[in-house]
Amino acid sequence: MSHSKPVLPQNDNVAHALAGAGGGVLSMALTYPLITLSTRAQVESKRAETAFLAAVQNIIAREGVAGLYSGLSSALFGISVTNFVYYYWYEWTRAFFESAAAKAGRASKKLTTVESMIAGAIAGSATVILTNPIWVVNTRMTARKHTSDAEAAEGDKDTLPGGAPPKREKKPSTIGTLLGLLRTEGPRALFAGVVPALVLVINPILQYTLFEQMKNAVEKKRRVTPTVAFFLGAVGKLFATSVTYPYITVKSQMHVASGDKKEGVIEVHQQSIAPKVTQSVLTAAFLFAFKDVLYEHSVRLRGSMAKKALTA
Repeated sequence: MSHSKPVLPQNDNVAHALAGAGGGVLSMALTYPLITLSTRAQVESKRAETAFLAAVQNIIAREGVAGLYSGLSSALFGISVTNFVYYYWYEWTRAFFESAAAKAGRASKKLTTVESMIAGAIAGSATVILTNPIWVVNTRMTARKHTSDAEAAEGDKDTLPGGAPPKREKKPSTIGTLLGLLRTEGPRALFAGVVPALVLVINPILQYTLFEQMKNAVEKKRRVTPTVAFFLGAVGKLFATSVTYPYITVKSQMHVASGDKKEGVIEVHQQSIAPKVTQSVLTAAFLFAFKDVLYEHSVRLRGSMAKKALTA
């Protein structure tokens, strides 16, 4: 009696999603200082018209090494949810195409270039739609925190010696911010910025399509190790970022340039391209390497658990 392997194993989709989430957390934790430096140095360079490296030195001198990890917890939560959703839908779509290829009698079940792009588009779109509310609430909380801190500092400065300090407003929780947002602006506010985010889905489409095709080519000659996945992921991300960075720059100019000279904004983005691309490429490379390790570990773990269940 032959046992056929299921084509769409639900637990395999979850395993890929968990490995992607874990890989995202580890890669983000490793490269987060670059994210912080790139973002903060843009502001520092624009404000003081200093070079990038000088801005980095100013930030470290002012806030210390701990300042490089400011906001890490919320970033790790966001990347874990984002990667879980992305990889779940990507692997689900991949399994669907592989099942269709098997039924059609195709010699190879490997995804074609078009199939890889469709899988990336579906996964990317699902990720944007499902996780956008998280980022909206996170942005509102961050903006409120900065505003409240500035107002509190201004109030403290105006207090007379010996006088009672001003009463500070209690910072709302995540649930409180979400409920307040729904009450005052309605559910549509949770999907603010979805359209430009969907346009940027082209980045992971290009990244994962190139990665999959290079991986398929390498697998014909040798096993794809975490080290190989690291370099393939780096190449894929470098290509995707090079193609989509002009759009990201224009989008950022639209957000930042109000009331400022457009030329100044362009100069700031020109200064930030190198560190931003470096961070993006390294994060993607570590993500693919870590995901490969975590997924293989989960496969071995499930195999050993299955053997124990059979012998029990």
